[in-house]
Amino acid sequence: MSLRERRRAAATREILDAAKARMSEHGPAGLALRAVARDLDMTVQALYHYFPSRDDLLTALIVEAYEDLAAAVRTALDAAPPEPFPAVAEAFRTWAIEHRAQFQLIYGTPLPHYRAPHEGPTTEAARKVTAVLRAALFDGCAEEALARADAPELTPELRARLAELPPEARGELPPPAAALFLDAWARLHGLVVLEAFGHFDFLAPLQAEVFRGAVRSLAADVRRRVPG
Repeated sequence: MSLRERRRAAATREILDAAKARMSEHGPAGLALRAVARDLDMTVQALYHYFPSRDDLLTALIVEAYEDLAAAVRTALDAAPPEPFPAVAEAFRTWAIEHRAQFQLIYGTPLPHYRAPHEGPTTEAARKVTAVLRAALFDGCAEEALARADAPELTPELRARLAELPPEARGELPPPAAALFLDAWARLHGLVVLEAFGHFDFLAPLQAEVFRGAVRSLAADVRRRVPG
């Protein structure tokens, strides 16, 4: 990298870090370019050289959050645990609790007036997370077995919609397995949201025990539903 490129990269990193610090204090909805510029003692016009709009800054923050989360769950899967899905789920939970503002940014209430680029970098980064979760659930399963997964009865409309999804979105899972994955993903996500957003505080310090028991039950349910 040239000196100019290194300086730009350093300034971009500084802006992203300042934005994350502001989100941690005020939440994603409290993010504003003027506030970030003020925190860095720079003008908004100067900040526009790096992020021309609030949407551009939010997109960069969302991509970075998904990339960080994907790296965390991938590390858990690459450790080759005897039970992959519970280990990956635990990594997902840990990241969410340790990065609550970023978790809220990507999985909380959609931000008003923000629209992610269609099939853009945020979508690509989000799919890295679900790809690891799919691998933790289904790696080693034969395609024939996945096609015969005991998923809830699928309407023709839902089966067609799942089949229409691009391969990078569904991991080339046949519709029954794709429906089973969506069910598992929703259950895991619900557990993590309840804890990350404070709805399980009444269980402290037993939240981890409740989470792990639910995840073991979820994983066993998926195993029962895939023949062989």
